Amino acid sequence: MLERLNSICERYEELSRLLCDPEVIGDPERLRKVSKEQADLEEIYRAACEYRKVLDQLDEARSMLEEKLDSEMREWVREEIDGLSGRKEQLEERIRLLLLPKDPNDEKNVIVEIRAAAGGEEAALFAADLFRMYTRYAERQGWKTEIMDLNSTGLGGFKEVIFSVQGRGAYSRLKFESGAHRVQRVPATESGGRIHTSTATVAVLPEAEEVDVEINEKDIRIDTFCSSGPGGQSVNTTKSAVRITHLPTGIVVSCQDEKSQIKNREKAMRVLRARLLDKKRREEQAKVADARKSQVGTGDRSERIRTYNFPQSRVTDHRIGLTLHKLDLVLDGELDEIIDALTMNEQAELLKQAE
Repeated sequence: MLERLNSICERYEELSRLLCDPEVIGDPERLRKVSKEQADLEEIYRAACEYRKVLDQLDEARSMLEEKLDSEMREWVREEIDGLSGRKEQLEERIRLLLLPKDPNDEKNVIVEIRAAAGGEEAALFAADLFRMYTRYAERQGWKTEIMDLNSTGLGGFKEVIFSVQGRGAYSRLKFESGAHRVQRVPATESGGRIHTSTATVAVLPEAEEVDVEINEKDIRIDTFCSSGPGGQSVNTTKSAVRITHLPTGIVVSCQDEKSQIKNREKAMRVLRARLLDKKRREEQAKVADARKSQVGTGDRSERIRTYNFPQSRVTDHRIGLTLHKLDLVLDGELDEIIDALTMNEQAELLKQAE
């Protein structure tokens, strides 16, 4: 481990020198890449520096025990060694986690797609609840959200909503949300007080940059049509809505949220790039599916991952067996406890594989 840490420290220090190089400073693209790489190494570099310092202090303390010391001083040195040994173990555990392979998409923005599934209007209302939950969570993180496309119902539910979340580490925090979410509650329209079960699916896609996914113009067909739903005369009577079909894969993306056809086209292309990147990522994962089977789950949209039980104010994540009796807080965007548990579970799985 020390050899690997030394290599990381050398690279970090080399990047620090590059950031003072006039040639790098004068090249915005290279400056951005160097700055990002250094920022990515910052935490492990600081931990490595402290670890090496603790090792030096331990060596010094142990050598002191070989000297002639009075009993009081010898006891103090032993206590110092115990404290340093404990800190050394803590740092080793932290460094092992920091050295785990990172998902290359972790720092990306995301596109989230929520769709009502089984349950009719109640499923659509639940989809709207999930949308609010994620936007509230994004607010708490200081992230920006933007609706890409929305298909609402007359009672305030969403048949489908697609939105982007922009902020550092958005994918790393939201990637475990992909899957089928189940709600158990008495619908407002139910006079008999019976509990209904409805579902909505969530897909969290890392937002692809143009360099990540190359789309040839001849591979897409673009159709325009009049928007439907609320929005006033200009939305409903002009051909501002856009539908893009990616011919090689058959992926179809529609966007009608904006009054401008150009803006709808830009948003639809962002969603299309994200779906193509997700398709590529899933194909790559399928090739190594037998090599890594995480308890967190595959993230497949058909996989039931969580239940929201209103009568008992209970939220259960089925992948890790976590149950919280704070439904209102979770639906208000307090997701960190669940996300932290899922992240720790994934790290534990990766550590097992690294052994």
